[in-house]
Amino acid sequence: MYPTVVIRLATKEDLDSAVQLVVRLKRLNAEFDPMLEVVPDIEQAVRKYLENALNSPSSVLLVAAEGSKVVGLLKGDVEDRIFYKPRYAGVIKEFYILPEYRRKGIGKRLMMEGVEQLRKKGAEIIMASFPALNEIAINFYKKMGFRPIEYLFAKEV
Repeated sequence: MYPTVVIRLATKEDLDSAVQLVVRLKRLNAEFDPMLEVVPDIEQAVRKYLENALNSPSSVLLVAAEGSKVVGLLKGDVEDRIFYKPRYAGVIKEFYILPEYRRKGIGKRLMMEGVEQLRKKGAEIIMASFPALNEIAINFYKKMGFRPIEYLFAKEV
């Protein structure tokens, strides 16, 4: 439905838009759980985080763009699972599509390209990290063939 949306590696020129998408995602996560409350300097933290991803050989930062407008983003890292086989996992840490662009195949295209880019960097398995109560994410990942393998529990002290 949105054939004009292109999935590509992010560039420095995409940084401002990408920062806004990740900030929006993190604020959304805070709605799922108060333990995910964002820090006051969230924009600065996200900018540094994404700049690091752009420069890291073990990270992938992709955007879904319609012209110069960034409408989606995927950030993943290849991590060494020293205790398990397969050893190298591509871990999707950020995945967000603007609501008006959802359910049009863009997320699927972005995920498929993210998986391929992480595979090229050595990932043998793909994992995703997101808030436990995010039913939209749970349903999306299940549709994409993912299944739960770990739970992360938290307690404030």
